[in-house]
Amino acid sequence: MKDFMQMLSQVKEAQAKIQEVQQKVAQLQATGESGAGLVQVTVNGNKKILHIQIDPSIIQADEQQTLQDLIVAAVNMAMQRVDAKIKEMVQAHTAGVLGNLPVDLLL
Repeated sequence: MKDFMQMLSQVKEAQAKIQEVQQKVAQLQATGESGAGLVQVTVNGNKKILHIQIDPSIIQADEQQTLQDLIVAAVNMAMQRVDAKIKEMVQAHTAGVLGNLPVDLLL
């Protein structure tokens, strides 16, 4: 019975840590850029786009495809960066509490 109570306590502790991490993840931000900074996209930890900045020098009718490609590249970079930040945060906040569970299972 003592082992069960200890396990229950660990589960509660893990749930609290996961909730804390999820709240912190939502506050994370990462910016990706493409075209040497001509297009910048900022996303949050919930992978929602917060801001897109486009250098006015590339806003021309004949450059539409290039602009679209640069936006896609910047969004993808921002998403990769926020994923990396999320993994770092989860590992830092759950070290030793959740054992060897993969970070992806926690989010």
